[in-house]
Amino acid sequence: MQSIDKSLVKRYLLQLQDSICAALQAEDGASWKEDNWVRDEGGGGRSRVTVNGPCIEKGGVNFSHVFGTQMPASATQSRPELSGRSFEAMGVSLVIHPNNPHVPTSHANVRFFIAEKEGADPVWWFGGGYDLTPYYGNEEDCAHWHQTAKEACDPFCPTLYPRLKKACDEYFYLKHRGEPRGIGGLFFDDFNELGFEQSFAFMQSVGDSFIKAYLPILRRRRDLIFGELERNFQLYRRGRYVEFNLIHDRGTLFGLQTGGRTESILMSLPPLVRWEYDWTPESGSPEAELYEKYLIPCDWI
Repeated sequence: MQSIDKSLVKRYLLQLQDSICAALQAEDGASWKEDNWVRDEGGGGRSRVTVNGPCIEKGGVNFSHVFGTQMPASATQSRPELSGRSFEAMGVSLVIHPNNPHVPTSHANVRFFIAEKEGADPVWWFGGGYDLTPYYGNEEDCAHWHQTAKEACDPFCPTLYPRLKKACDEYFYLKHRGEPRGIGGLFFDDFNELGFEQSFAFMQSVGDSFIKAYLPILRRRRDLIFGELERNFQLYRRGRYVEFNLIHDRGTLFGLQTGGRTESILMSLPPLVRWEYDWTPESGSPEAELYEKYLIPCDWI
């Protein structure tokens, strides 16, 4: 059996948090507030948040490494064979909520999970991906986002990108609304099919490609003019983001069930949001175009 080096994964994740924060700070200019926290049941993390910058209204890039003697219900529900095992989970998770409604919200995470039991082989996997949530659609941005995601996958297997894109479209879907959260990207979980070394290399490829995918979009859209109408639509659509994270997101549930730091888990929520009763966009408007052209399954490249 191939050896599993957890310390190597942890070093990479900490470096990834540093590199993403440095790249975003160089673009936005605002500094990060850092909190180091300890989990009573085992482990802890390093949370970084920036607010009210020139580009980023709220952003967070979190590292966590937690462990325990019992698997949480969110993990054993679909994998009952993991009951009775100890676990370790480590990862980096980030969300960027921009000021300008023409800049999409972005989310990414990469993670490693291992469950162990005396006398049995460890069960381990990688997971993660990233997705884009525009408020005003742009074909150039969508094509760039997905092309970068494809380039992260292709060196490992030509069928990975279409498979993980489909998984992303299916996962980031608000069933109660009957609509996707955004234009998707990549989503993978329980990933160990390439063996430890290559599965880890693939996770790194995804993590390292996030900045390549997002920064060009941020730079192109950050200075576009917007007014009250666009701002109100952005706040309305942020409501969908909140609904998904609190109702459907497995990572949120896992963090809460394992006694993680609530402030860090809910860092992903935007600072301002609004809900309107039974609102629909005006026909022919840019707001309607988002629903009609972008919030539908599409091959962007």
